[in-house]
Amino acid sequence: MQKPAHILFVDDDMTMQHMVANYLEEQNMQVVSAYRRQDVQRQLATATPDLVILDLRLGQDDGLDLLREIRLHSDVPVIITTGHRREEIDRVVGLELGADDYLVKPFGLRELLARIRAVLRRQQLGSIAAQRNAEAGRCRFGGWQLDRRSRRLTDPSGAPVALTKGEYALLIAFLDAPQRPLTRESLLQATRVHEDVFDRSIDVQVLRLRRKLETDPSMPRVIQTERGVGYVFALPVERL
Repeated sequence: MQKPAHILFVDDDMTMQHMVANYLEEQNMQVVSAYRRQDVQRQLATATPDLVILDLRLGQDDGLDLLREIRLHSDVPVIITTGHRREEIDRVVGLELGADDYLVKPFGLRELLARIRAVLRRQQLGSIAAQRNAEAGRCRFGGWQLDRRSRRLTDPSGAPVALTKGEYALLIAFLDAPQRPLTRESLLQATRVHEDVFDRSIDVQVLRLRRKLETDPSMPRVIQTERGVGYVFALPVERL
């Protein structure tokens, strides 16, 4: 029998907590509820859940700050929730900070379940892909070198360059298809940004990666814009 998924549900609405917990437990999931930052910190210190559902408007706390804190220590999948559609900026920032999906309140329990299963499925597929990447070894482009086993990027001088989770996923997508135009949709999928977010969210990811790879990000030579399509990684990639 498949092990039940362990869900950490963070929301200061007690009625919402009971409703979601009861429903998910009926779906063979284990749910731990938290309504304060300290509760989340204590739960993450004792055990790593399979997924976190985080309300961005958590009482007096800023859910975005809590998401940043989670991402500093863990790659656990996170679904963020917001109370109003006008909080689009928060949702976009949350996704850029590493959230895997979002829901706008009020949401249906069946939709929540579908999103949870989809994120967990992507996480499983991502683990398989990471294992394959680890077996892929190293690659070199324009003096840069990436070791997929250690996820370590070094610049032409040999200095290490830190990458966020999203930047690394985006770079891998480019390195797996060098000198070929890639659509924004395919890059969104590669970085696990939810498709409901407007396409320019991938532009932000590309800009961040350009700032680390390009001598002059305003005149990119590594990641070039392909008008009407998306982007192309212009350098040849050598497998080592």
